[in-house]
Amino acid sequence: MEQQKVDMFIATNGKNYPEEKLGFIRDQLLATDDSKWAMIQALNTQDLTVMYIVSIFVGELGVDRFMLEDVKNGVFKLLLTLCCGIGLVWWVIDLINLPKMVKEFNFKKLQAYLG
Repeated sequence: MEQQKVDMFIATNGKNYPEEKLGFIRDQLLATDDSKWAMIQALNTQDLTVMYIVSIFVGELGVDRFMLEDVKNGVFKLLLTLCCGIGLVWWVIDLINLPKMVKEFNFKKLQAYLG
């Protein structure tokens, strides 16, 4: 892939991925065929601001986990909240860890397209 396209992608979307993996992403994108460019640009990543809003309002019910395709923990968090209220502690912990979880989710999704 062209250097200019890769630099544009990193500048535009770099905030959605772990900082320590941006060099690896750049190398992977440079080695990727141009035919995958449209798919990579159209990749549906989770936005951190949207995830914070969702997590603040309905995160105690596990919706944030469902959006990050972590169904098992989403169901567990929902059940803990409904049954005994312990899910609220998990909710606070998830609020603290949300940036890392979202960036890792986006990185894994990009990796699936890069191969």
